[in-house]
Amino acid sequence: MKKNLHRFGVRTACAVAAMIFAAQAAWALEPFKVQDIRVEGLQRVEPGTIFASMPMRVGDDYNDEKGAAAIRALFALGLFKDVRLEANGNVLVVVVQERPTIADVEFSGAREFDKEALKKSMRDIGLTDGRPFDKALADRAEQELKRQYLNKSFYAVDVVTTVTPIERNRVNLTFTVIEGEPARIKDIRVIGNKAFSESTLKDLFEQNTGGWLSWYTKSDRYARSKLNADLEALRSYYLQRGYLEFRIDSTQVAISPDKESISVTVNVTEGERYVVSGVKLEGNYLDRENEFKSLVKIVPGEPYNADQVTETTKAFSDHFSNFGFAFARVEAVPEIDREKNRVELVLQAEPSRRAYVRRINVVGNNRTRDQVVRREFRQFEASWYDGDKIKLSRDRVDRLGYFTDVNVETQEVPGAPDQVDLIVTVAEKPTGSLQLGAGFSSAEKVSLSFAIKQENAFGSGNYLGVEVNTSKYHRTLVFSTTNPYFTADGVSRTLDVYYRTDKPYQDQGGNYELVTKGASIRFGVPFSETDTVFFGGGLEQTSIKPGTNIPAAYLDYAERFGYNSTSVPLTIGWSRDDRDSALAPNSGRYQRLNSEWSVAGDARYVRANYQYQQYVPLNKKFTLAFNGELGLGQGMNGRPFPVFKNFYSGGLGSVRGFDQGTLGPRDVTGASLGGPKKVTLNAELIAPFPGAGNDRTLRIFTFVDVGNVYGDNEKINFNDMRASAGVGLSWISPLGPLRIAFAQPVRKFAGDRIQKLQFQIGTSF
Repeated sequence: MKKNLHRFGVRTACAVAAMIFAAQAAWALEPFKVQDIRVEGLQRVEPGTIFASMPMRVGDDYNDEKGAAAIRALFALGLFKDVRLEANGNVLVVVVQERPTIADVEFSGAREFDKEALKKSMRDIGLTDGRPFDKALADRAEQELKRQYLNKSFYAVDVVTTVTPIERNRVNLTFTVIEGEPARIKDIRVIGNKAFSESTLKDLFEQNTGGWLSWYTKSDRYARSKLNADLEALRSYYLQRGYLEFRIDSTQVAISPDKESISVTVNVTEGERYVVSGVKLEGNYLDRENEFKSLVKIVPGEPYNADQVTETTKAFSDHFSNFGFAFARVEAVPEIDREKNRVELVLQAEPSRRAYVRRINVVGNNRTRDQVVRREFRQFEASWYDGDKIKLSRDRVDRLGYFTDVNVETQEVPGAPDQVDLIVTVAEKPTGSLQLGAGFSSAEKVSLSFAIKQENAFGSGNYLGVEVNTSKYHRTLVFSTTNPYFTADGVSRTLDVYYRTDKPYQDQGGNYELVTKGASIRFGVPFSETDTVFFGGGLEQTSIKPGTNIPAAYLDYAERFGYNSTSVPLTIGWSRDDRDSALAPNSGRYQRLNSEWSVAGDARYVRANYQYQQYVPLNKKFTLAFNGELGLGQGMNGRPFPVFKNFYSGGLGSVRGFDQGTLGPRDVTGASLGGPKKVTLNAELIAPFPGAGNDRTLRIFTFVDVGNVYGDNEKINFNDMRASAGVGLSWISPLGPLRIAFAQPVRKFAGDRIQKLQFQIGTSF
């Protein structure tokens, strides 16, 4: 003990002596009046920076206290690694040693992360070209880099920071990364389970021991956040099946000595399985008990289900909010009978106080005008708080597509217990785009696209766009603008000017063209939150330009009615869309009806197209999808239906397994003509790609297609329908939606053109 005290005393005395010596060396000068200040040692820093930072001027009296303050101020600039004060007569000499400047920051061996992204992260913390080098910042950057690798399961990673001095007091900073191999999950064990097999429980986990697609999904890489999500999925699985007292006792994660494999062990206690004996309501239900009882999702006689309980309490809270009770409290209290393994749930409710909305404040819209957000709101200021209207308002703002995130929070007004403010927080995203791209399909070969779009022009909510698309069979040039609130009631107006060239699909080639140019105006009138009716009109001219292999039907129409046909089409349409996603839907319904009536000009006709889609989620992974499409056209005033308005079928988007656009009538040359009548029916069973977890951007599907196109004098006959079945792959890739289908025709006729493998990338469907 005495020996330790002696050592402590010696160390303390040495430390105090060092501090005294440093203080004397730095600023222990006799007091004097400063007649001049001179700076020595500067290389890049301007002398003015020194003079502006020092708390001392010429004419001041120097003392040790002011000297200490001056040194602290200069060190605080972060530009110097050493500062001394000296006196030369009555001249104060400031001697500095500048920190070296960073000339370059490089990364060696870092393959897992993009080097430019790493350099940007270094800039954010102050390690970049031209900045003073700080060893503490470099150490912090090294630790942060290690942490990023650990988050990606690189537990054997090593990072070495090298500082290389170069001329003019500069340094090169190099982070050398030895990544090693990522630690992969070797084994997952669930211990304590009795009701369900271990394999069943492990199938709930997104993390696994890997498969042949692990290079893409990285599902065998351990991450604590992913494990927490898997444990929550395990807990939910039991709580949905009656195990009210299920708990996870512990989780052990063991890393092998070489830091390349991980074993995960989850210890659980299942408890007993409970059946719901009854549901009882207690508290204040506003004398509307029957209304609330109709919202109960808990079923007596069935095993306890935590999802049903949560769904019920949420439905109660939402229903209270519809009457202005923004602060209602609803709690489900279980009364457990352990002898009979039964549980009665008591739903206790306290509506608290009714409130109305004082103000609606929009936050985060730096570019978008407040009006663009406010006009979507169905909850108004100075009106009673209505939960349904607030949710609807949030969804409407989100559907604008101008924001990456939309959140509505309820905020109490201090001193006013019956008032709340709604804080609408939005995160804007870039709504303008310049797109240059290319697509490739088995039918159209290479197609190029160019587009300039501004969905939220000048923050007004208006759309402006120019689109150009070129391919072997379809070329388009469109100028378009949309004002979604042409009137205060939400009537939209769209103006289009377009130029298109088309020709039917055929493998014989040919240089003939159908050239369509025109302009149109269309108005959209919302009749409900999901229903919109469109109507408008336009002026259009179609020219038949003859060339090699032109179908005889086109020549016949041109000789009878002219090579140039004008029309004045009036359009009316309707759409309803409540799908959960436009690119990868899992549930919901989509319907659209478009009709066109040419009331003047050379071409007189009526044309209508109706499409119906339904998505039925079978569970969290599997979806059943149905699609039906019916197209009808009819010539007017004694004229036939114009051949250049015909429908086409076959290939992706209609009946797969048949060559694109080849179904239906043909002329004597064998060219596909299409027809004024079209029927298409599709059914798909969609599932995640094996090994990809529940990634909705990569899915496989099996399908059955039925359909055909009929001529003007033909009746729709289901005996003539072509049919196919097959499998396919859908991937929302960085280049655009990719769709590949392999189809086997199961009903075909002589002369049908078969194409079993079809794909397309670069366009939407």
